[in-house]
Amino acid sequence: MGRSMLRLMGLLVVVAMVAAGCGGAGGGASGGSAGEVDLSDADFVVGSKDFTEQLILGYITLQALEATGASVEDQIGLAGTDAARQALIGGDIDMYWEYTGTIWINHLGNTKPIPDPERQYNEAAKADMEENQLKLLDPAPFNNTYALAIRNDAAEDVGVEKLSDLKTLVEENPDEATVCVESEFNSRDDGLPGMEEEYGFQFPKGNISLFDTGVVYQRTDKGDPCNFGEVFVTDGRISALGLTVIEDDKNFFPIYNPALEVRKETYDEYGEQLDQVFGPIAKALDTKTMTDMNARVDVDGELPEDVAEDFLSENGFVE
Repeated sequence: MGRSMLRLMGLLVVVAMVAAGCGGAGGGASGGSAGEVDLSDADFVVGSKDFTEQLILGYITLQALEATGASVEDQIGLAGTDAARQALIGGDIDMYWEYTGTIWINHLGNTKPIPDPERQYNEAAKADMEENQLKLLDPAPFNNTYALAIRNDAAEDVGVEKLSDLKTLVEENPDEATVCVESEFNSRDDGLPGMEEEYGFQFPKGNISLFDTGVVYQRTDKGDPCNFGEVFVTDGRISALGLTVIEDDKNFFPIYNPALEVRKETYDEYGEQLDQVFGPIAKALDTKTMTDMNARVDVDGELPEDVAEDFLSENGFVE
């Protein structure tokens, strides 16, 4: 099928969606079916990082593209941020969901986050296109920022309600200043080193324990070997385990709105269709929706691909 015909079909889809009043919202609202877009001549490679939320987003992307008739290669679950980024820049994958704060701080080397979500998105999108030829599609509204958490029954005893309280704890009761983190968080500028610099303290070296994501939550819940643990604020395990999120009172952690990032060559050829498919999907990914999906995997033991399929079908994105 020629590209002019694809463009014509894309315009017809937009008209049909507007006429039907479809906008893509959470809570089961319909956003238009990906099957109305024809990408049967396209081949894509979809990637993701290797934690639950990224796996779900990866399968949402893969299944939505398959519904358009595209051929899709599965590279979901790459080993962390650097691996996914290098795969995208190197052309090993065509797209994956990245977070605006991660792009701005980690990938583009800025030291200060932009507190306004829209401006953070716009600046990150503009710079990543100019510097790396990567196109950022519409962002989702949820903000999966980092945080530190503590088990509820220890929060009052330790006396830390906000991150600035940790400085006093380290000075007066260093044995209680124990933290469990992932290796990536332990080395990122928007992770533990940057947080310690911003708040003017350092955890004692022997008090930092490195674990995989799931183990961090388990160990923090048990209080062994750590009182505090690195968490993602949209993770369903926070409430399921009874953890208390420590207030980031200096707003150190950047805004992490996710958006599907696509190689410019891919977007130049299929951008209109990709926007039609993923614009409504992004709008539907609000905080409650994403947190509930994460909990279905991490707490209830469901498969990420099944959760992704339910999201797409329940919102009318696939039939």
